Amino acid sequence: MRVLHSHNIFFACALLFSACGMEQVKNPQMVYDQPEIYPDYRGVTIPVNIAPLDFTMQSDSVLTIDAVFTGSVSGELHAQGRQSTCIDPNEWQKLLQKNQGGSLFVQVAARFPEGWRSYTPFGIDISPDSIDYGITYRLIEPGYEAYTKMGIYETRLSDSRERALIENTQFRGCVNCHSYLQGDPRYMSLHVRGDHGATLISHPGENGEMKAYNTKTQETLGFCVYPYWHPSGRYIAYSTNNTRQGFHVGGHKIIEVMDLASDMQVYDVANNQLLVCEALKGDSAFETFPAFSPDGRTLYFSVARPKNYPTELKEMYYSLCSIAFDPDSGTYGTRIDTLVNGEALRKSAVYARPSYDGRFLCYTMADYGYFHIWHAESDLWLMDLQTGESRPMTEANSPDTESVHSWSSNSRWLVFGSRRDDGQYTRPYFCHVAEDGTVGKAFMLPQRNPRQFYDGRFMSYNIPEFVTAPVPLDNKLAEKQIVSDQRVQMGVVRNR
Repeated sequence: MRVLHSHNIFFACALLFSACGMEQVKNPQMVYDQPEIYPDYRGVTIPVNIAPLDFTMQSDSVLTIDAVFTGSVSGELHAQGRQSTCIDPNEWQKLLQKNQGGSLFVQVAARFPEGWRSYTPFGIDISPDSIDYGITYRLIEPGYEAYTKMGIYETRLSDSRERALIENTQFRGCVNCHSYLQGDPRYMSLHVRGDHGATLISHPGENGEMKAYNTKTQETLGFCVYPYWHPSGRYIAYSTNNTRQGFHVGGHKIIEVMDLASDMQVYDVANNQLLVCEALKGDSAFETFPAFSPDGRTLYFSVARPKNYPTELKEMYYSLCSIAFDPDSGTYGTRIDTLVNGEALRKSAVYARPSYDGRFLCYTMADYGYFHIWHAESDLWLMDLQTGESRPMTEANSPDTESVHSWSSNSRWLVFGSRRDDGQYTRPYFCHVAEDGTVGKAFMLPQRNPRQFYDGRFMSYNIPEFVTAPVPLDNKLAEKQIVSDQRVQMGVVRNR
């Protein structure tokens, strides 16, 4: 990150005049600290095609906020507003393109009732690594026993424009567990719970047609959830989980989601069969959160020994493991390897997601359990798959919850859910991961007026997933299939 040392530039920016009716920054009081802004974009690394990073001041006394963005290569952008910076989107994109691989220096001034203040500039690095078209996520109130409106939504990252893909107001139930093939939205799996329970699957092999499946069989534990597509598009790994939720009677934690049993299986899309492996089925272990390696020959997952609830809840340690998978024959290996030993660490490692270039494995670590979205101590960890070494992603983590995460298609960006903003609502954050594993400071999904937007949205963003193009989901057709009683029944093949 470059740092501005020139006092001449500092004062010139602070006294800058602007066009289009903007207020003049007059006789500012110099503050030799960086401004306290929301969201905190100071020192972040951003993609060259991200929406404008509008921000506001943390202080409620600010009457006008003024910002000058100066490119390290060339160009300048002046923005000013009452509630936030109001950056012009076209000028922003031009400035990023001119300075990709370089930096922006941001000079902020703010008008208070007693006059203007001008702050020490801060920097923003612009990576030439682009980010995908958008993200999808579930929006849901962070309630515990009941829910009202929820749905799966998509936001285009170049301008933060949001659209609903499907909402439960179209039917009675809950939508969750959406997944795509390395961000390709033509391959989609979407789970629906409730009176119209089903798993909706679409892929090019069916001419893009979405079908509703019954994934529960007599030989498996229950419905298929927590999906992950095989890179070939022929298979989807699922877990089946018998979950319960309970409440803590004291301390800072409110709720706990627990597995009473869980297994894993792989769905053969071509033959409509669940491939069941005896090593990943049974009461002796709880297996969950599967993910295929980029070459499709390894299946990652988390596993724990059964414990008595609730007395042994805090001794429920999940280990990160892997098993071989042969995509040609659809068979599993015979050996399970432990990558992170949760019992030895007295920690719980879950939700492994490999980067698509095969270099890294990102997972979350918490004190115990597997539903880390409710654990404030949950952090992101990064494993180097060439060395097997892991480290916490300190640059991206916060004192509050970091949970479900997804890689961009070029393996240079992570999106993840975090509760660092207020401790209550999960928001989408992004961080850059360089080829050598260097991690950038995380930044929140940009919005035009971020304080007004996020303060007025009493919803959590769950399961953020990158997509490389708009999701081709016909929600009217999906609604028709969901409310229909017709389901394609999955078969089962045992794989010893």
